Amino acid sequence: MSDNILRSYIGGRYIDNPSLPLVDNINPATGEVICRVQQAGEAEVQLAIESARKGFEVWSAMTGAERGRILNRAVQILRERNRELAELEVRDNGKPIQEAEVVDVLSGADCIEYFAGLAASIHGQQFPLKGAFAYTRREPLGICFGIGAWNYPLQIACWKSGPALACGNAMIYKPASLTPMTAAKLAEIYTEAGVPDGVFNVIQGTSAAARQLIAHPEVAKVSITGSVDTGKAIMADAAKTLKRITMELGGKSPLVIFDDADLDQAVSAAMLANFYTQGEICTNGTRVFVHDSIYDAFLEKLVTRTRKLKIGDPMDPATQVGAQVSKGHADSVMQYIEQGKAEGARLLAGGNRVTVPGCEGGNFIAPTIFADCTDEMSIVREEIFGPVMSVLRFSDEEEVIRRANNTRLGLAAGVFTKDLARAHRVVGKLQAGVCWINNYNITPIEMPFGGLKESGIGSENSLVTLDHYTQLKSVYVELSGVACPYE
Repeated sequence: MSDNILRSYIGGRYIDNPSLPLVDNINPATGEVICRVQQAGEAEVQLAIESARKGFEVWSAMTGAERGRILNRAVQILRERNRELAELEVRDNGKPIQEAEVVDVLSGADCIEYFAGLAASIHGQQFPLKGAFAYTRREPLGICFGIGAWNYPLQIACWKSGPALACGNAMIYKPASLTPMTAAKLAEIYTEAGVPDGVFNVIQGTSAAARQLIAHPEVAKVSITGSVDTGKAIMADAAKTLKRITMELGGKSPLVIFDDADLDQAVSAAMLANFYTQGEICTNGTRVFVHDSIYDAFLEKLVTRTRKLKIGDPMDPATQVGAQVSKGHADSVMQYIEQGKAEGARLLAGGNRVTVPGCEGGNFIAPTIFADCTDEMSIVREEIFGPVMSVLRFSDEEEVIRRANNTRLGLAAGVFTKDLARAHRVVGKLQAGVCWINNYNITPIEMPFGGLKESGIGSENSLVTLDHYTQLKSVYVELSGVACPYE
């Protein structure tokens, strides 16, 4: 990128096409142009398909152990370049460096390492039969298409490519247009580690290139992290060729705090569930249900601690709240805040834009707390994806379960209580794909991650992901003879 132009990475190298349009990639914290991104066209899409086809032939012919060794070299490089990649992520996304350095790159490396370790263990089963036997084969799907989101660009690229490549597939990956840089770096790292050319290609650009890949008959699977509406559109397009689909979509998750909860721990979780990565996390517990008997005490502690959060330059290690990913997104968050005021929610903290010295062109919004919210308010019903917390009262268990489930979404949920019988009873009734008891937003690679209802299809991470990136073939072997009734 010596000329400050970021291009698509296909077949182990960056592909230049001077006729393609360029789009500015903006630093959310300063408003400055980081680089210009060359938007892939139809020719690049077809080139990526051809490259992936060739790469797949080489990669899928390797043993799982061979693939695992190469992927582990990529893991080593990711960890060695943690700081460099974290800084790139911060410039692209606007999140604090203190987060990116300990979560984004390292969690991505953890994912690839986990699936690299599983690559040699992917196998079928054998079934003894009378006069015969049968066995199954776990085979790669072929070319997979991954679509990333802008809140955790590198982590999501690793979450999708790690299992895909470990299973022997090739992947074409399209990062979010707002955060294009680290997926390209991941592609470079895979090449450096020894992944064959074409096995991991990165297409830059808007949804036009994505639609071409979703429709392409040689693409066997689509995996997306994004909004519900985008997921529905992709599912409709993918249905035309019956592609396999994994979707991790939006959420409006409940965090339920019972009267016996450790109050300080519950406040910590509520802050993490709303203000980490400046609120731009799909699982965030943005509907915080607090029992009547501790409601006022909870709010007092919450407001006191929230007002101490440091909003600032994301590159400053002391910064705890960074910039919203774009001006347009910040405007949307502010519209929701104004809507919350208009609908009668009580504003206790934040609710305003913040000017950061040295980052005057940035998109900063103060962590915002609304109290006395009701289930019908827009800020309670709709995903804001910003640092906006809605606090609601409840009085009994059955009531809060009913209210928590009163949404078309079902990504995540949390419960705080010292009564573990109640905790298990409640999470058993909550309609959410990922539930936490006495913590929030912890996503170890070993645990499946996925939503219910309109929050998604399938899971990422854990052993179950191997099912999403392989296909099962059954083989019957006759040992006796054909029992034929015809002479």
